[in-house]
Amino acid sequence: MPKKPPVIFPQEQSILTELGGRLKLARLRRKLSSLVVSQRAGISRSSLYKVEKGDAGATLGTYVRVLAVLGLDGDIRHLAADDRLGRKLQDLQLMPTGGAKL
Repeated sequence: MPKKPPVIFPQEQSILTELGGRLKLARLRRKLSSLVVSQRAGISRSSLYKVEKGDAGATLGTYVRVLAVLGLDGDIRHLAADDRLGRKLQDLQLMPTGGAKL
């Protein structure tokens, strides 16, 4: 029985759609066919199609495999690396009561 896809909001779908488009453009720039990329990634062509369309049902692992085949897997290391909001929240907790506000 297939899993129900995650609930995704329009702004999040926009991000996935942009990512998928960039991955497709990267594939085309490298002159790689969808068959070659899907074979190298160990996924089906329909899974690659989903990734390139920004389908929220495609797994993160599938996105990472496609990134790796395209030589872009180093980019994933930058995701959430600079957690500015988290650091601000942590700093607020460390401040004594009545301290300066951010």
